[in-house]
Amino acid sequence: MTSDIETTSSAWQASASSKVRWRLLPFLILCYFAAYLDRVNIGFAALTMNADLGIDAKAFGFIAGIFFLGYCLFEVPSNVLLARFGARVWIARIMVTWALVSAATAFATDVWSLSILRFMLGVAEAGFFPGIIFYLTRWVPASERAAVVAIFMAAVPISNLIGAPVSGLILDGFDGVMELKGWQWLFLIEAAPSLILGIAAYRILDDSPATAAWLQPEERAALSRTIAKETEARERERRTTLREALSDPRVIALGFVYFGIVAGMYGLTFWLPQIVKGFGLSNKTTGFVTAIPYLFAVLAMVAWGARSDRQNERIVHIVLPCACGAVTLAVGAFISTPALAFIFLTLSAMCIFSALPTFWTLPTALLTGAAAAGGIALVNSIGNVGGFIGPYLIGWIKGHGLSSELAVASLAVFLVISAVLVRLVGSAPRQ
Repeated sequence: MTSDIETTSSAWQASASSKVRWRLLPFLILCYFAAYLDRVNIGFAALTMNADLGIDAKAFGFIAGIFFLGYCLFEVPSNVLLARFGARVWIARIMVTWALVSAATAFATDVWSLSILRFMLGVAEAGFFPGIIFYLTRWVPASERAAVVAIFMAAVPISNLIGAPVSGLILDGFDGVMELKGWQWLFLIEAAPSLILGIAAYRILDDSPATAAWLQPEERAALSRTIAKETEARERERRTTLREALSDPRVIALGFVYFGIVAGMYGLTFWLPQIVKGFGLSNKTTGFVTAIPYLFAVLAMVAWGARSDRQNERIVHIVLPCACGAVTLAVGAFISTPALAFIFLTLSAMCIFSALPTFWTLPTALLTGAAAAGGIALVNSIGNVGGFIGPYLIGWIKGHGLSSELAVASLAVFLVISAVLVRLVGSAPRQ
C-alpha cells in the first residue's frame, strides 16, 4: 500500500514538474533574455556611440563594467525583499524599473552621464537573476535543477544569438530616423520588451506551487511535499541563518568562483563585437557573425547541464569547462588568422557558458529559506564584480598601449582561478 501511494505521488510530482517547465520556464527565459539584452547591448552601441560621445577604450571598459557596481551594491537587500514580498511583485518591479533606465540611456550626452545611467541600470536590475534562481528552488526539485537552470540560463547566449544581428540592423537601419542616432534607437527599442514583460510578470507568476491554480490539487500537494522534504533534510543536516550564510567561507568562496566565470563571460561578451568588427566587417555583418558563438553556446550549456543531472555530479562539470575555456580563450587571442581565432573564441564561449548552470546547483544545495535568498544574492554580488573587472581590465590594458591579444587572454587567468577554487570547495568538509 505504501509503495502504491509513493508511486502515485511520484506520478503527480512528475506531472507537476512537466507543467512547471512548460508554464514558467518560457516566460522566465523571455524575462532573462530581455534583462541580458539591456545589460550588454552597450557592446554593440559602442560601434558608433564611442565616436559620437568621445569615448576611448579605457573609458568604455569602465562604462561597460560600472553597471555591475550598482548591481552588486543592491543585490542582497533586493533579494531579501523578494523573499519577503514574493517573486510576482518584486520581479515585476525590477523589470519595469530597469526598462525605464535602459531607455533613458539613449539620451546620454557624454562619458559621465552614460556612466551614471549604467550605474543606475545596475541598481534597477539588482536582485533579478539571484531572485529567479531562488524562485526556482521553490518549484524545481534538486535532482532536476541543473537541467532546468541550464534551460533558463540559455537565455544568455540566446540573447546574444538574436540580439547581435538585431542590434546590427538597428544601428544601420534606424540611424538618422527622427534625428536620433542608430545607437540611441538601439537602447529605446530594446528596452520595450522589458517593460512589457515586467507588467506581464505581475499577472503570470505565482509565488509557490501552493498558489498555482494551473496545477491540479494533487500536483500542488506532491510538488510542495517534495520541495519541503528536501528543505527539511538540508535543515536537519545544518540549519543556516541569514547571518551565517553571509559569513560562510564556502558561500564566499563560491562567490569568487562565480567572479572568475563572470569576468571571462562579460569580458568576451562586451568586446566580441569590436573584435569581430576588427576583421573588416560592416555593422550588420558583425551582428550576424557575433551571433555564431552563442548558437553553439546554447547547445553546449543545455547538453552539459543535462549530463550533470544524469551523472549526479557537479564539481567536475564546473572545473572542466572553466579550464578548457581558459585554454581556448588564451589560444584564440593570439592566433592571427581571423577564421581560426574565431573558432577558438567560439569554443571558449561554449565552455564558459556551460559552467554557469551547473555552478548554480552548488549554492542552492547549500542554503535554505531566507538564508538561501541572501546567500545566493551574496554569491551573485561577489561574482558580478567580475562583470566590472573583466571588461575594465581589457579596456585598461588596451588604453595603456598594450596589445588587444594580451587584453583578451588576461581573462583566462580568472577562469583558471575559478577551476581551482571550485575544486577546493568541492573537497571541503561540511561545517
